[in-house]
Amino acid sequence: MARVNILIGGPTDQIPVDWETVTGIWIGVDRGSLRLVKAGISPALSLGDFDSIDEEDFQLVQEHSQKVLRVNEHKDDTDTELALKLVQEEFLDAEEVVVYGATGGRMDHLLSNIFAVLQPRFKDLIEKITLIDRQNLITFYHAGNHVIRKQMGYKYLGFVLLTGVTDLNLIDEKYTLDNYSCTYPRAFGSNEFIGNEAHFNFASGIVAAIQSRDLPKV
Repeated sequence: MARVNILIGGPTDQIPVDWETVTGIWIGVDRGSLRLVKAGISPALSLGDFDSIDEEDFQLVQEHSQKVLRVNEHKDDTDTELALKLVQEEFLDAEEVVVYGATGGRMDHLLSNIFAVLQPRFKDLIEKITLIDRQNLITFYHAGNHVIRKQMGYKYLGFVLLTGVTDLNLIDEKYTLDNYSCTYPRAFGSNEFIGNEAHFNFASGIVAAIQSRDLPKV
């Protein structure tokens, strides 16, 4: 199993227009399950407290999902955290975990979805996770040597230090960085690729790389 896609119930105007054509299996989270079903996609798993849809729509989700897990709305985990937990438990051979609908809308939801990857229980999953919306593609990295391949249509490359880091090197980006260390989160935005790949490394911490683009003006 190469790819597991997760659709969360974020604003539809932030979800890439071609999401319905993506290959791989699908997990629907709360309202994301309903969007999958209405798009003609049968989720391998639909989960959440489903507090954002009515009972009629929930019945539709039940009828068209291979498996449904309805949880109490009074719980310690967010729906996104539950989805990541179940990926670890039920889709052990997943090579990619691509999350749609996790950005945009409420800021508390956005931060919750980004900070989820920092939890120790997801440490083995972190480098498989990608968050995608219409403007951004976010990947996450443990310490080590890394290569980012430029995705078509994305102009900018940002590096966000989600924790303190040591000895961060941006080697062949437009703006380089040598042996940078800090003890707090920090973002380096508006960098760019020189070629089709960008190399970087660091000795400790967790870093997010964001490929981004401006949307056409209307």
